Amino acid sequence: MHSRDAVFLEDLCPKLRVRQWRQSLHTFTGKSCIYCGKPSESIDHILPMSRGGLSITENCVPACLSCNGKKSDTDAFDWYRQQKFYDPRRAMAIRAWLDGDLRLAIRLLQWATPNRKANHKEINQEISQNSKDNEEDWALFAA
Repeated sequence: MHSRDAVFLEDLCPKLRVRQWRQSLHTFTGKSCIYCGKPSESIDHILPMSRGGLSITENCVPACLSCNGKKSDTDAFDWYRQQKFYDPRRAMAIRAWLDGDLRLAIRLLQWATPNRKANHKEINQEISQNSKDNEEDWALFAA
């Protein structure tokens, strides 16, 4: 029996796969909002769904409820530049995330929050594992 012949729990229960995908997004940022750095509680679409944004990894970022609600369906970069907590390093991280370069985005977020106590090795292993195992699946996966 080959590994490709196996049936995985994620295949039988699509909601489990969505939950794992959403949790992996939070893991990338150390469970912090990509905009302000507070604990993330939701997933925000950089390009809103009302404007044609898709629920793919490159367009979905962890956000706190406050930032997610205030941003609403406006352009992420225009909205973010007007905030008191605007940080150009975080803006570059958001741009890198949108371009699909999660490694650069994580590095920029680490630079923006040097005091963060997240386990960087765990985050880098998560990125490596996802990019090796499910590179195509995660990029095109819809929530």
